[in-house]
Amino acid sequence: MQRQPWFEIHDSRFFPRFLRDLVTDALETMWNVQNTYAPIVPLLQRALRQAGTNQVVDLCSGGGGPWLRLSREFEGQDERQPDICLTDVYPNRTAFERLRQAAGVRFSSEPVNATRIPGDLTGFRTIFSSFHHFDPHEARAILKDAFDARQGIAVFESASREPCTLAGVFLVPLLALILAPGIRPFRWSRLLFTYLVPVIPFTLWMDGLLSCLRSYSQQDFQELIAGLDDEDYRWEIGVDRSRFVAISYLIGCPQRSEVFAMEQRGVAVDHA
Repeated sequence: MQRQPWFEIHDSRFFPRFLRDLVTDALETMWNVQNTYAPIVPLLQRALRQAGTNQVVDLCSGGGGPWLRLSREFEGQDERQPDICLTDVYPNRTAFERLRQAAGVRFSSEPVNATRIPGDLTGFRTIFSSFHHFDPHEARAILKDAFDARQGIAVFESASREPCTLAGVFLVPLLALILAPGIRPFRWSRLLFTYLVPVIPFTLWMDGLLSCLRSYSQQDFQELIAGLDDEDYRWEIGVDRSRFVAISYLIGCPQRSEVFAMEQRGVAVDHA
């Protein structure tokens, strides 16, 4: 296993909740301004077709993740728009509500632990830029739970130990300084902890570097899914290098494309 067991500042239970929300708000804004995850839309569309669902349960959503821009990427497609439900063990309810109004997504107001998904949250699971927060035992448990439940799961990570990615992390504090005044809702605390006491830029920079060191390589992904295979469930591991920062992905998918195709044509299907 190449991943290193580092920690991150905003993961700590001692890190104040209001500061964690300010950090995740900043991350969400950065991802959406840069449209970081746009290249993975075709991969996710294909996986949803194969899994036979348009229900998405986003895990570890933080401040809403990249869904503001991703939901727009799905617009104009011939297929149904995914029905997205945001979840997090520390739900940023203010950010979730804002995204609900802007993009029509749903969210869970209650804490949701990615290693123990409640039975009523069914759908294709996605994790953006958060999988490295889990140690190998927890990461394996997340993947195994999806496999055992025959629910799809897609892990997308922009963090890696590649030189371009590590170099990009040093631009994050500057981006935080530029974007802070435009983040909504406006908060004086955001300006205070961005400019006067720069806790947010420092946390974003330090946690960005630690995220890269904690990231799972493609070889690590292979180790995590060892033994989780069946003829009705397939895994795909790869990396998209179409932009400056590469995006690694691990996609597990039940093969139900025929069912989804029937539903798209309006044919009644018995899911019992």
